[in-house]
Amino acid sequence: MTTERIARYIMIGGFLGAGKTTIVAKLARHLANSGKRVGLITNDQGRELVDTKMLRSLGFATEEISGGCFCCRFNSLMEAARSLSAGKAPDVFIAEPVGSCTDLVATVTYPLRRIYGEDFEVAPLSVLVDPVRARRVFGLDEGGSFSEKVAYIYKKQLEEADILVINKKDLIDAGQVEELAETLRREFPQAEVIAVSARQEDGLEAWFDSLVSGVAQGIHCTMEVDYDIYADGEALLGWLNATVDLDSPAGVDADGLLEILAREVQSRLTNGGAEIAHFKMTLGPTDAMVGEVAILNLVRNDFVPELCQRLDEEVHQAQIIVNLRAETAPEILATVLEAAMRAASAAHPGTALVLDHREFFRPGRPTPTHRDLVEA
Repeated sequence: MTTERIARYIMIGGFLGAGKTTIVAKLARHLANSGKRVGLITNDQGRELVDTKMLRSLGFATEEISGGCFCCRFNSLMEAARSLSAGKAPDVFIAEPVGSCTDLVATVTYPLRRIYGEDFEVAPLSVLVDPVRARRVFGLDEGGSFSEKVAYIYKKQLEEADILVINKKDLIDAGQVEELAETLRREFPQAEVIAVSARQEDGLEAWFDSLVSGVAQGIHCTMEVDYDIYADGEALLGWLNATVDLDSPAGVDADGLLEILAREVQSRLTNGGAEIAHFKMTLGPTDAMVGEVAILNLVRNDFVPELCQRLDEEVHQAQIIVNLRAETAPEILATVLEAAMRAASAAHPGTALVLDHREFFRPGRPTPTHRDLVEA
C-alpha cells in the first residue's frame, strides 16, 4: 500500500464492555471538528456489528472486518484502509479491535510499522478499562468476574498498553479511582495511567491530543503470550450475533421494547450463572434517516441496561441487531435470546419479532498473520 502522505493510525483496545465504541465516536468527532478526515475500522469475530451500525449512524465512514481479530485478519485490515482511502482519503484511521483480543503490538503495530512504515504513523496503543470490572479482576471489590483463563486475556491486554485509560470514572468515587490507578501503575509500570469519563467528556481532550501527536513506544519487546491459555480463554466465551425483524402494525415503543429484551436476556443469563461480558443492541426503523437508531448497552450482570441513544417514538417496522458475549456456551445464548423475544412479543400484543440472521459460536484459536519478535 502506498500513499502520497503519511496517515495516522490509532488503535484503541480494551476488554468487552470497556466503552471502546463510545470513545472512538468521541475521538472521531474531536478530530473531525479540528478539520481532519477520519476513517473508522471496526472488528468482530462474527457479522452484523452494533458498533458499525452506531458509528455509521453518526455519519462516519466506517469499514467492518468480521470473521476474526485484526491479528488474524491483518491483510483485511489493510484492505479496509485502502477502501477508506479510496473515498475520503482519511488523515487519521481509528481502529477498534475485538474486545477479547490481545498481543496487538506484536501482530499489528510492529508489522504495520515494518511493512507499511512509509504509509502510516502509529499512535500509542491505548487500552480502556471499565473501573468496576477492573476492581473486581484485581480483587479490590467483590462481585461477578471471569474465570482464570479469561482473566489472563484481560491482563495481557493491559500489559502491552502504552496508555491505560480508566474509562467511566464517574461510576466510582475518586478514592476508588485512585486506588485502581495505583494498582495499575504497580502491575503495569510500562504504561501511563489516566482516568476519563466519556459520558461527562472529562479528561478526553488531553488524551486525544496525545494520540494525535504521540508515537507508539519502540522500547517494548514482544510480549510473552501463552497461546494455549489465550485460545482456551477465548473458547470459554460464547458469542451471539443476530438480526431480528420487528413488525408492529399498531406501533410499539422502540426504547421500551429494547429494555424489555435486555432485561429478559440479563435475568436468564444471571440466573443460569453466566457472566455477561457485553450485550449491545440497536433498533433502526426500516424507513429511518441516518442517525435514527436506538442503542442499548449492558456490560455486566449487575449493570442496569442503558439506552445510550434513544428513538423516543413508536415504530412499525424495524431491524434489531444483537451482539451478545458472555462466559457460557453459545447455544445457551441462542436459546436465551429466543426466549427473550417471545417474552417481549407477549408484553406487546400484535408485535412480531422474527429472527432474520443468527450465528453463535466460540472463537477459534488465534493464528496471527504476522507476529514480529522484537527484543528489548
